[in-house]
Amino acid sequence: MKQLLLQSQEASRLKALILLGDFNHPNISWKNNTASCRQSRWLLECLNDNFLRQKIDSPTQGNVILDLIVTNTSELIRDVKIGGNLGCSDHALVEFTVLRDTCRTRSVVGTLSFRKTNLQVFKELVKRTLWEMVLRDKGAEQSWQIFKDAFHRAQELSIPRCKKSSKKRKRPAWLSQDLLVKLKAKKELHRQFKQDQLSWEEYRDVAQLCRDKVGTKTQLELNLARDAKNNKKDSYRYVNQKRKVTESVSPAMSKNHKLVTTDEEKTEVLKNFFALVFSANPSPHTSQIEGPGKNRGYENEEPPTVGEEQVQDLLRNLKVSVHGT
Repeated sequence: MKQLLLQSQEASRLKALILLGDFNHPNISWKNNTASCRQSRWLLECLNDNFLRQKIDSPTQGNVILDLIVTNTSELIRDVKIGGNLGCSDHALVEFTVLRDTCRTRSVVGTLSFRKTNLQVFKELVKRTLWEMVLRDKGAEQSWQIFKDAFHRAQELSIPRCKKSSKKRKRPAWLSQDLLVKLKAKKELHRQFKQDQLSWEEYRDVAQLCRDKVGTKTQLELNLARDAKNNKKDSYRYVNQKRKVTESVSPAMSKNHKLVTTDEEKTEVLKNFFALVFSANPSPHTSQIEGPGKNRGYENEEPPTVGEEQVQDLLRNLKVSVHGT
């Protein structure tokens, strides 16, 4: 058992883990997360330390829970049902659903490939419109709508589209466009050197120059660490680039307690939730005044108000280097 849990500790750090079987720990109270013997307490501590969750909450043999489903991603296991027996076994039959697509969902969006823009075609399409005649006697809203439609039509015909996946990483902050061009040139010169089309001295000079430029990464990190208190926005931006980006949204629960997995259904559930947050209906949970001020008449006073001048004054004194835009 110890060897199995030690192996599961390593596996849970790498990928989604589902561990199931007869663990034979009848003295564990999964509802209260307590145990009455040393081995069972060690099992609970091991699961908690590795953020593993147990999904079965009903007895599987008699009045105790012996068969367990342990996972590090709770959203993977749904619709756990316990009942019946398989053959002559005295253990209850456990049925559950594994949502395989929760960790495979990858958002792919369409974007414009501006590098392949045909500017000549775009200019000709825009010039074809007789703007003085089209915009004559039109209001600001109508004029803007006409211009926007013409602009989008020209854009669709002159700028091709491409797929942009969230899996692609952004360029590091230290990798400038100039350095990227030099690294590509170094790669090409290395190919020529391998084919005896370039001397070693010429390739060495270019490689040394690129090596010095790449050293700016360390200098950039030192500058960010030195100016972290005075320039917090750049520091936070650099740290956020190092973080892993979640590529999928976990399944959501609708009003009728139904699990939704498709993108359209998730969008509908989130839309309804935010609509309830911003609705004008009062919350059924009214605030209560507790503590020594309860009997001093504070509950009858009007709530505090903030005037427009106070807000404007705070905005004028806002520290741009600290707060985001």
